[in-house]
Amino acid sequence: MSPKRLWSRRELLMAAGGGIPGLALANMLGPKAPHFPAKAKSVISIFCYGGVSQMDTFDPKPMLKQRAGETIPGKKIVPSQGSPGGLMPALWEFKKYGQSGMDVSTLFPHVAQKVDEIAFIRSMHCTSNDHGPALYQMNTGFIQAGYPSMGSWLTYGLGTENQNLPAFVVFTDPRGGPIGGAPNWGNGFMPAAYQGTPFRPTGNPIVDLRPPKDMTDQRQRRWLDFVGKMNQDHIERNPFDTELSARIESYELAYRMQTSATEAVDVDIESAATKQLYGITEKRTEYFGRQALMARRLVERGVRFVQLYSGGGNFGDSWDAHWDLKENHEEHCGETDKPIAGLMTDLKARGLLDSTLIIWHGEFGRLPISQRMSGRDHNPQGFTVWMAGGGVKGGTCIGATDEFGLEAIEDRKSVNDLHATMLHLMGFDHTRLTYPHNGRNMRLTDVEGEVIKKIVA
Repeated sequence: MSPKRLWSRRELLMAAGGGIPGLALANMLGPKAPHFPAKAKSVISIFCYGGVSQMDTFDPKPMLKQRAGETIPGKKIVPSQGSPGGLMPALWEFKKYGQSGMDVSTLFPHVAQKVDEIAFIRSMHCTSNDHGPALYQMNTGFIQAGYPSMGSWLTYGLGTENQNLPAFVVFTDPRGGPIGGAPNWGNGFMPAAYQGTPFRPTGNPIVDLRPPKDMTDQRQRRWLDFVGKMNQDHIERNPFDTELSARIESYELAYRMQTSATEAVDVDIESAATKQLYGITEKRTEYFGRQALMARRLVERGVRFVQLYSGGGNFGDSWDAHWDLKENHEEHCGETDKPIAGLMTDLKARGLLDSTLIIWHGEFGRLPISQRMSGRDHNPQGFTVWMAGGGVKGGTCIGATDEFGLEAIEDRKSVNDLHATMLHLMGFDHTRLTYPHNGRNMRLTDVEGEVIKKIVA
């Protein structure tokens, strides 16, 4: 018999400080308690990738009409692309809605009916003017790839309520994924257990979820048991191989998901009225309505974080309206408006809106000047995000951009602040939810961020 392997001083200190990382994924993802009683149990992130024009949707700027074609006095705007023009008025009218009298453009007639349940943040700003870094910052808190995403932090902090489904699920747009790809929902330096799982809106929700026809349940069980034993033997010899421990349980999770995942996203069993509510019966809203309904079914079954991407690929396929703003935003707003309102209505009717936090956001906004005559360029200096459900004070609006919509000037809020607020509503002090990496206790909010208390009920 070979002598038993002794741990080095470094390995012993690692084990004593953080526990042996080779523990099974099931233990990593078991339900955990937050720091204090949470207002929300799950999050649905509606990510409008490409950059929504704030002054054409939720932040009216009459001055743009009065000063159309002019320049902003004392401001030199450096566009990310060429052909900048003068000030460009909103292309859609604004009306007041709800008891709160909130201003919403005619692009969102269905969402407009929900303003008394929504908190608008009109003073968001971020760091980068480029899609990739801005996407990473909005999703992970950092402009570089390689950091855990929002869903990973929540999964790490809370675990999952359903061992038969992933704790973190992502739906991308059928036209393509966002720039930067999987790191937008990646686990970063955390164990692989905490990464997001991409689902498809039609067919099997996960590629190769079903076994081959000749693979019986008994045969598959024996195969998994054998692979599990071999992997477990390896882990006993290599207790710090977290990737392998995650892989072992991922096989088991996939096995359990063969029935659970298919049932969870089977919207065909929903009533005709529910399908109509989400716009699934209409060609324009079918794809996003289907994803929104699947999101409801997933949070209903204990999934912690569901992210829905509207917009994919580049330029017109996303909200990135460098050319024809009117065509672009009418297309994407038309695809998402009814499904988003339907999701809010459905969650409330089922008693789930109070426990589900909805975040509507993009990676940045757009400039008040024209580009190529009919488009708008990127703008990280000021844009709008809104939140609803899950402990949010509806019918509120905080912050403001300047009279042209260029810069956030009143009650400015950063991405760190948004993340701190999300974690607070989920029961976490963002300064205490940490993960050790490279000698630092890392946070989603890095070394900044304050809870936006004005929108917390």
